[in-house]
Amino acid sequence: MRPARFIPALLTLVAIFGSLVPPATAQNAVEERLVASYQDVYNVKFQEALKQAQEARRLSPADPMPSIAEANAILFREFDRLRVLRSETFASDDNYTSRQSYKWDPASYQAFLNALNAAEETAQKRLAADQHDGRALLAMALSNSMRAEDAALFAKKDIATLSYFRASASYAERLLAVAPQQYDGYLASGLGKYVIGCKSAPVRWVLRAGGLKGDRDQGVKELSIAAAHATYMAPFARLLLAYDDLRRNNRSEARKKFAALHGEFPDNPTFLQETAKLDSPSVRPGQ
Repeated sequence: MRPARFIPALLTLVAIFGSLVPPATAQNAVEERLVASYQDVYNVKFQEALKQAQEARRLSPADPMPSIAEANAILFREFDRLRVLRSETFASDDNYTSRQSYKWDPASYQAFLNALNAAEETAQKRLAADQHDGRALLAMALSNSMRAEDAALFAKKDIATLSYFRASASYAERLLAVAPQQYDGYLASGLGKYVIGCKSAPVRWVLRAGGLKGDRDQGVKELSIAAAHATYMAPFARLLLAYDDLRRNNRSEARKKFAALHGEFPDNPTFLQETAKLDSPSVRPGQ
């Protein structure tokens, strides 16, 4: 028989065997792309990170985490473009309070919001079906955390920032109650506690009365758990801990963290630059 006669049968077999791929294998493929997306972000390969996130969404359109990864890539691309994540901003409370506001690229901001909205819509549908859905809870925790970072570093709206952190922590606590091994939840929970915990005592008291909990040391503890075990956000947690070392004037520990991050992500100049600052005796933390 001519080869053309075999094509329909061959396509049918391909479809059948494709439908028989175990769900675990399909989920592994999604996870591989999500992890690759976050790793590309830390290596400042943002286009590659976006491609990995978009491929993950194509493979699993009912999963909110690919849209979270896409939003993360867009946010960190802006951080890199504007040089936001540097010690000059985070090395002291005074530096952070007097921080400049940054201006998004309009197209990037719309893409960021679109990705977050898509993730939240997908996550809320899953939570309506199962309020303990760990994937959806993680997506909501990280989405609100990114909205808080946007409000803090771009809009400089402190009340909105704290509100988003409260929502992020709430979802993270729900997540960790049902899935304590989802260590990325500790990033969302710990970051909010840390930011609020760095406020002055009277401000913390007012915030606590409004339901916003802050504890700097507990925040550091949870960020440390994320730094050691998180699947996606561990390097970001280690960066935040390095800046906390600078706040505490622990330059040697900060240098170790920056050097380790540079060794893991050699294409990211930020880690090398921060290490170089600490190697100069004439430079104080945050300069």
